[in-house]
Amino acid sequence: MSRTLQLRLAYNGERFSGWQIQPDQRTVQGVLSDAIQNVSGETIIPKGSSRTDAGVHAADQVASFTTSSTYTPDVWRRALNAHLPKDVVVLRSSETDPSFNPITEAVTKRYRYRIHDGEVRPVLARPFVWQWNSRLDVSAMQKASSLLIGEHDFSSFENPSSPRASKVREINELTIQRHTGGEYSSDSEIWIEIEGNGFLYNMVRIIAGTLLMVGNGKRPETWVGDVLADRQRTSAGPTAPAQGLLLLQINLKPQTVVAARNGSSS
Repeated sequence: MSRTLQLRLAYNGERFSGWQIQPDQRTVQGVLSDAIQNVSGETIIPKGSSRTDAGVHAADQVASFTTSSTYTPDVWRRALNAHLPKDVVVLRSSETDPSFNPITEAVTKRYRYRIHDGEVRPVLARPFVWQWNSRLDVSAMQKASSLLIGEHDFSSFENPSSPRASKVREINELTIQRHTGGEYSSDSEIWIEIEGNGFLYNMVRIIAGTLLMVGNGKRPETWVGDVLADRQRTSAGPTAPAQGLLLLQINLKPQTVVAARNGSSS
């Protein structure tokens, strides 16, 4: 009898070529598949809710797979963590409905992008931030970002190589603030947090790069509205580096969990 398990994962994306399996590349999906095979002997390609790019981190990736094993969800969690590399961890494991699909069951996704604009360059935080060498105007970035909230065609904020037919997405929330508690000073980082019903390829990183151009004074606040209306990738700012991006949270549709949700961590 087969069972479907839902996993909540976290990983440091620095040494991964993204989530999705690729030939001769180290990927999160690939090391998770290898761990599953080491635990149960099954050859399984797990599904993931978000196909994070190379270098992007995750605090709450959702994955699932179907297994014939009789191991409990908690045994699976502990066994997978014993076989996964140190830059990936299974936070929780639960049994779920056989029809569960982490892609279609995701209602919203929330990302955080970190920019470091302090006087002293980051050392410990370097793998997780975009270092900028001059002070940014957070107030201007906040005002510009308000133009992106709601349902829009985000063609200007998508890598043109993407095959997606529809470019319409809805951003429910977009906040920008200085984070207290930086590496060397209390206000050396800017956190951009964005939540929506889905994101185009590189969309969050292009939004971050576009808002930075407003923050450094090279573009006015109203320019972001013009970029949105143009629906051309060349109108927007640069694609921000991958290392500053964190998949923060995935909210799912209500699910009927067969086994008790295990909230312990390793």
